[in-house]
Amino acid sequence: MALSFKARKRWSIVALVVALPLYIVVTVNVVELFNRPPFLVELLIYVVLGVVWTFPLKKLFLGVGKPDPDAPPET
Repeated sequence: MALSFKARKRWSIVALVVALPLYIVVTVNVVELFNRPPFLVELLIYVVLGVVWTFPLKKLFLGVGKPDPDAPPET
């Protein structure tokens, strides 16, 4: 079942306000469990992990910045 525009907008806000900070905290804590790698390797790890979270949420964010297609036209 596809989400409505308003539901997608609400869930995208929840993802950005709650899930993303939680993902950041978990990522930093997991990376710190290991010995600190060289700077460039550590930078690569954070860049990759910074992009990876977008793939599962891509469909959720599609079209959220556009006007509501179900809203009545403005006159």
